[in-house]
Amino acid sequence: MIKQISLLALACSSYAYAEQTPKNIIYMIGDGMGPAYTTAYRYFKDDPATKEIESTVFDTILTGMAHTYPDDHTYVTDSAASATALSSGHKSYNGAIAVDTDKKPVKTMLEIAKERGMITALVATSQINHATPASFASHNESRRNYNEIANDYIDNKIAGKLPVDLMLGGGTAYYIRDDRNLVAEFKAAGYQYSDDFNSLKQINQIPAIGLFAPKGMPSALDENPTRLAKMTDKALKLLDKNKKDGFFVMIEGSQIDWCGHANDIACAMAEMDDFAKSIEHAKAYVDKNPDTLLVITADHSTGGLTLGAHGQYKWEAEVVKGVKATATKLTKLMLEADDLKAIWTANTTIEYTSENQVKLEQAKKMGSKTLNLAIKDIISKASFTGWTTGGHTAIDVQVFAYGPSSTQFVGSQNNTDIANKLINFIQKK
Repeated sequence: MIKQISLLALACSSYAYAEQTPKNIIYMIGDGMGPAYTTAYRYFKDDPATKEIESTVFDTILTGMAHTYPDDHTYVTDSAASATALSSGHKSYNGAIAVDTDKKPVKTMLEIAKERGMITALVATSQINHATPASFASHNESRRNYNEIANDYIDNKIAGKLPVDLMLGGGTAYYIRDDRNLVAEFKAAGYQYSDDFNSLKQINQIPAIGLFAPKGMPSALDENPTRLAKMTDKALKLLDKNKKDGFFVMIEGSQIDWCGHANDIACAMAEMDDFAKSIEHAKAYVDKNPDTLLVITADHSTGGLTLGAHGQYKWEAEVVKGVKATATKLTKLMLEADDLKAIWTANTTIEYTSENQVKLEQAKKMGSKTLNLAIKDIISKASFTGWTTGGHTAIDVQVFAYGPSSTQFVGSQNNTDIANKLINFIQKK
């Protein structure tokens, strides 16, 4: 009887914990990360020496699905419209940066958090003023207005203060311009600044801004396989030191989408791995700080990725694991080399057959675009990876949650529902 009472008390306390209002919010968005990407990642990480297929961090915290459609009947969203929905709870048109269909600003959860005295942060592997992070801290009728969006990170004051306390990503081309030097303005406002990713550890205060590339950061597969994970770890350590009134951070795995647009499966899996490692950092933070809620989703899916192609009932994860460079890098290397076989065998485990040799040599003669397509076609065929488009698709995306009130994200929901629930938590502070 005593044991039953103890179990009941434990269950009740666990439920109370699950339903409590979080003090801190970690919001992570895998850009372009449809369900096929998390499935592919599971098989990509599988140890073929074991009978069971190992779970990934995504499998451990899956709670539901979300609809991604924009505010029209095209059904297929872009990153700006979806990020506007995810940041503000308002559907809008493709290209909209935190504005409604009448192009009027809508308040975002980051702005609401700032109004309530919370520390705010944005982390991305794209330029920090790209569509997804932009839709949390700026307002513009077009995602293409990069300079104007960058200006908002200074000009869009919240209660007289700059909107974002910590920014890590790319974007020096937009923040240091002939017409305006925003970095100088951030420094004048007391922000620590770095443009050297190797000096990430030296950022030791908030406010701070780190811009580590002219635009997007180099891909995970080609240069730094854990750059998002390292930025996530840094951001959480800095936020933890300044969490008296709570914090809100949005962390984007930006380039999953870019690899999907390119139909480059090896590129995509490298980005997924970096994003997964970032989630592991965030999940570990929640374990140590049970007043923190972690919510993860995607803005849409990209490329129409399928596992299994050409009528064959298989997907060759080992082929994907054996590719050591993006198609973009392989194209560059092959254009500069006479010995294509040497480049190919050094960067893939796919056999350099006579058929592949002829295909690559002929493609090289026709230029970089044709060669790039030929490289990806060989890799996709060898791995039985299918793609339906170079754009986005309208399928629902997954929702993952961990920490207090995570049960509120169970089931099928609109992407605006995710935002409204998070905004509700922030407004209770």
